[in-house]
Amino acid sequence: QVQLVESGGGLVQAGGSLRLSCQASGRTFSGLTTGWFRQAPGKEREFVARIRWTTSATSYADSVKGRFTISRDNAENTVYLQMNNLKPEDTAVYYCAAETDYYYKNYRNEADFGSWGQGTQVTVSS
Repeated sequence: QVQLVESGGGLVQAGGSLRLSCQASGRTFSGLTTGWFRQAPGKEREFVARIRWTTSATSYADSVKGRFTISRDNAENTVYLQMNNLKPEDTAVYYCAAETDYYYKNYRNEADFGSWGQGTQVTVSS
């Protein structure tokens, strides 16, 4: 399994931006699909975005489409989540997840991922 460490969370005003980072240790992201999920207080963890290894194809939750961008820097062994035009409803703990890229999986569900980071808090004030 790969070890994942998230960073970049914090407090930001509505309309602002943050960039989250997910760094892998123990191995590279080679062959892995990587995703971001979030969990707000009192709610279940939900899918935010993912990027596939084989095609670099991205997918986003409807609630963040057009505002968030997931990307990967192979040289830095890091996956990013650029979050723009943040809204108070984006407040949550954000988790990075990774799993071996199989062509038949869509990687939009928690159950598709076996490795998880510890999470980073994002708070958006109104």
